[in-house]
This record gives sequence, structure tokens and C-alpha cells, in this order.
Amino acid sequence: MPKSKRSKLVSLTKVAKKTKEQKGAMIKDLQENADKWKYCWLFQVGAMRNTHLKTVRKLWKDTARIFFGRSAVMAKALGTTPEEEHRLGLNKLAKQIQGQVGVLFTDSEPDEVLEWFADFKQPDFARAGNIASRTVILPAGPVMRIHSDPPEPFPHNEEPQLRKLGLSTSMNKGVPTLHSPHKLCEKGKVLTGEQAQLLKLIGEKMVVFRVALLARWCAETGEVVQIEGQQLPEEETAGDAAEELDDGMEE
Repeated sequence: MPKSKRSKLVSLTKVAKKTKEQKGAMIKDLQENADKWKYCWLFQVGAMRNTHLKTVRKLWKDTARIFFGRSAVMAKALGTTPEEEHRLGLNKLAKQIQGQVGVLFTDSEPDEVLEWFADFKQPDFARAGNIASRTVILPAGPVMRIHSDPPEPFPHNEEPQLRKLGLSTSMNKGVPTLHSPHKLCEKGKVLTGEQAQLLKLIGEKMVVFRVALLARWCAETGEVVQIEGQQLPEEETAGDAAEELDDGMEE
């Protein structure tokens, strides 16, 4: 009997890496945009979700260009020293490109950009490794899906999964039921995979995707302005990885 292809293991060493040509193309693209736009913003993302970041890109598609890729490549493109900087003053911004950050080029005035990103927040489900933002206790009685309107109990066929994820449930008139309150998670503590899955099943959104603007470069003056009070707490930026994203991606 032939081996199933579905069970075939693929070594991580065989995963395709960015080629020298692709990196060169990204550097060229970044530099061309640095020549085109009035401002370049450095931003950081909390509760990273590629879907939400792509939404930001689409909403700014006609008035900005967003890059969220390898920090070393982006920093090299802009130049981290006065001798290497692509335009006057860009080295001050490039030196800050570390970790999961991105850059946004736009002609929109600073007040408009700051106001828009301050308002853009998207609640989402936490993942394993995120920090619980609040304590969640499931009361005794039927285990409810709070995202339903009105809330409804879980169906009988999902009771085995609830037990597998750590709930001491039993069937009561065909409904998965808790006989005593269950602390699902505690504020400030790291979520396990089981806790994150339970929070998603009941519909409890624990994190908020948001974009923090860290600094702004102005093409006219070459000055870099730091945006005070925007640095995100470490717990908001840890644990979630993002794919490389720029406005030139295919849909």
C-alpha cells in the first residue's frame, strides 16, 4: 500500500527563502516611495493579525503605501547612517526599524494620520501566548455561546470538545452543563492553547488589533519627530508573527 502524501513531513530547511533579487526589488520599491511621498511613518502593531493589517492597507490604498516586511531589509533600504541614507534624515528613522514594525508613506497631513489610527481598533480572539486582558469565569449551568444573539447553549455534540479543553461538563437535558463555576483565565496571565480555544468557542474577544505610530520623517525638512506615548506594551506585541506585507501584494 503506497504511503499517504498527506502524512509526508517537509523539512523547514526546504522552505523557500526570499531571494537576493526579491530583497533587491523591495529595497528599490522602498527607495522609490521615499522619493515620492511627503512623510514616512514608523509604526508598530498590537495583537498582530494579517487580515486586519491588510484591511488597513486597502483603506489607505489610494493615499498611502505600507510596507511590513523584514526589518533589516527596510532599514537597509532607507539607510542607517548619514553616509548611507537614501534621503536627508532618513537614517534617524531607519535606526529605529527593529522587530515587528512597518513603514507607511503618505502625503496626508500628520493630524489626519494620527487621528485615523487612534480610532482604528479591531477586537479579535486571543491566541496561545497572549496575555489575558481580563478574568473570565464561566458560571454554573449551561455553557453559553455569548457571541450569539441572544446567547445560546452549546449543542450536545460539542460536549466532548469542551471536556477535552478542560471543562468539567456533563449532559443535562441534552445541554453541556457546568455544576460549579469555572475560571477560564485570569487577568495578566499567559493564555494556554486550550484557554485560547475556549475563549474563541464561547465568543470572548480578548485582544485588540491596533496600530501605534512611533515616529515620522518629513521629506521637506529631513527631520524625524518621535510620537510620544505610542509605544505598545510588550504583552501586546509578543507571541504573534506576521507575514511580509506591502501594498504591492496580489490580492
